[in-house]
Amino acid sequence: MSIITLTSDFGNLDYRVAAVKGKILSLNPEVNIIDITHDIQAFNLIQTSYIVRNAYKYFPKGSIHILSVDSFYHKSRKNIIYKADGSYFLAADNGLLSLIFFDIKPEAIYELTLNNRFDDVIDFTSTDIFVPAAVHLANGGLPEVIGRKIQSAKQLMFPRAVYNESEGMIIGEVTYIDNFGNIISNINKDFFENISKGYNSFTIKFRNLSLSRVFSSHTEVVSDWERETEFHGQSAAIFNDSQLLELSIYKGSKKNGAKSLFGLNVGENIYIEFS
Repeated sequence: MSIITLTSDFGNLDYRVAAVKGKILSLNPEVNIIDITHDIQAFNLIQTSYIVRNAYKYFPKGSIHILSVDSFYHKSRKNIIYKADGSYFLAADNGLLSLIFFDIKPEAIYELTLNNRFDDVIDFTSTDIFVPAAVHLANGGLPEVIGRKIQSAKQLMFPRAVYNESEGMIIGEVTYIDNFGNIISNINKDFFENISKGYNSFTIKFRNLSLSRVFSSHTEVVSDWERETEFHGQSAAIFNDSQLLELSIYKGSKKNGAKSLFGLNVGENIYIEFS
């Protein structure tokens, strides 16, 4: 059974998500529709890229992913198919796919042309363009039938952590805050470990706070704190499943997690000072 996933900034209050699902089922009632999320902040491409990049890998190869974020129809903007890492990704040509695949070269890119006739009226990109294209692919159709192969799509630069050698410091920033209030940075584990080889110690600094240890996983955090009598609410820095530096509060939530207690927002800097 073919799989089509949906990611959007539509929310679940309005009709749009239901309309997309209804259109898919009207074209192929056998398709398996999976929601990744519809709670993306409006037009937030960085947030979308983090969620989709970490979710799509768990789906079977050949899955089709509709990314309806910043996707409202503009006549001057292309809508595209990315064939990458064995699956298909449909989105507006707004740079989102370059953020998801900043380190993976797409196998092919197609500009969707199935609605390029003069008499076509596009009211809603997701139902009028993405869904027919996705169902075509789900039915085993070739992307060349509904799209024109192109060499490149819009590129956006994913914010990268940098190393200031003169200061002995990595400078990163907050790129995502999850449902538990955990703060995810753009400081990659491999990058950190390569820099740290030349030093004896380090301090992670943010706002007026600091931490001097990084755990390798949430499991290691719990195992270490279980040796103590009380560890609920403890703060920690870890490298998460995406191998990114994360600031966390044990059993925290949106109300009492790292986001609320540390006061950090997306875009704020996190520093690692070496000595």
